[in-house]
Amino acid sequence: MRSSDADILIIPGLNNSGPGHWQTRWEQKLSTARRVEQDNWERPDHARWTGAVRDAVNRAEKPVILVAHSLGALAVAHAAQEFTPGKVAGAFFVAPPSEDWMRAHPLPLGGFETHPRAPLPFPSLLVASRNDPHASYDANEDLANAWGSAILDAGEAGHINADSGHGPWPEGLMSFAAFLSRLK
Repeated sequence: MRSSDADILIIPGLNNSGPGHWQTRWEQKLSTARRVEQDNWERPDHARWTGAVRDAVNRAEKPVILVAHSLGALAVAHAAQEFTPGKVAGAFFVAPPSEDWMRAHPLPLGGFETHPRAPLPFPSLLVASRNDPHASYDANEDLANAWGSAILDAGEAGHINADSGHGPWPEGLMSFAAFLSRLK
């Protein structure tokens, strides 16, 4: 699949993705990409966040490719059963936080503390770091297995965000292109 054949939905996590974040750069670079906006990026509300993702997917006119980072990946997984069947062609997940990290977070995280464990009804790839402060590689590997996602080892890449030096993240874009090439 080519990116121009899909509606690419960018789904940031907690606090959104700023101007230097790879998600923002991809949104600017990919002609069919758009961000799924949330009412409050600092205080996630489970029903509102998953509802925004669900509505964006179900309104899309082309097959949907989801590009979700951190808490955004969890919003996708929580909303997945409410997507119009067959609407999502694939999901590219990057660095979802672990349940342990979510429970220990000082702010209430709006019902995202427990991760869905059901297999996702679309192909997906989960990119995980070996030294992510928000989740161990093993926790992400376990989550990928539960969701039926392939896993990509990003090495020691931190939380794979601007703070960990992943502004442009060309390796991620190459992995995303390879993932797209395998989709129908």
